[in-house]
Amino acid sequence: MNENDTAPEADEPDLDETPEEFDGPLIPEPPHPINWNLLTADEAEAEWLELNKWVNWLRTTYGLPASVVPPFWHRHPELVWELSALHLHWLAAYDSEQNASAPLGWHRDFADARQRLRDWVAACGTRLDRDRPTRQTVWPGEDPAEPVEDRIIANRDEDFVQFVLDDVAARKQAEDEFYAGLDPATGELP
Repeated sequence: MNENDTAPEADEPDLDETPEEFDGPLIPEPPHPINWNLLTADEAEAEWLELNKWVNWLRTTYGLPASVVPPFWHRHPELVWELSALHLHWLAAYDSEQNASAPLGWHRDFADARQRLRDWVAACGTRLDRDRPTRQTVWPGEDPAEPVEDRIIANRDEDFVQFVLDDVAARKQAEDEFYAGLDPATGELP
């Protein structure tokens, strides 16, 4: 090969070809707060799966009892919001661009969060093998609350999958109803 040839050597990568792994953004999206009330069906599915994976890691890594992180946390909004915030805080604290003391801050805040989680679990009444909706206090003038009964759940993972499928379907239906209500000519609400 003469010195004017520009073909790459056999062991040199061809810089004109971009590997698939570099097609996306070079920096992943930074952590951001999750507003569970505003997620689309697709966003909710991804967030549920990611949060479930992280909560499983958290409970096993730190040996957390069901009185702190119960199996049916996903059925209780107060637990979802707390664990979601804790997950976001963990992502930010362990970000490679964070300062070296951030993990200590996370652990300090994790101690506070564990106490709040205990309080939420005690208030909602979920247990290791059974669950019930969180009891709501009825204010004067409101209709009486429906009776709250425990329900035994034999398989936590099956329950979680069905819960997510139901949540995603409800969000999808709401999205479909919203788009069906748009004026086809303008794309606006009538």
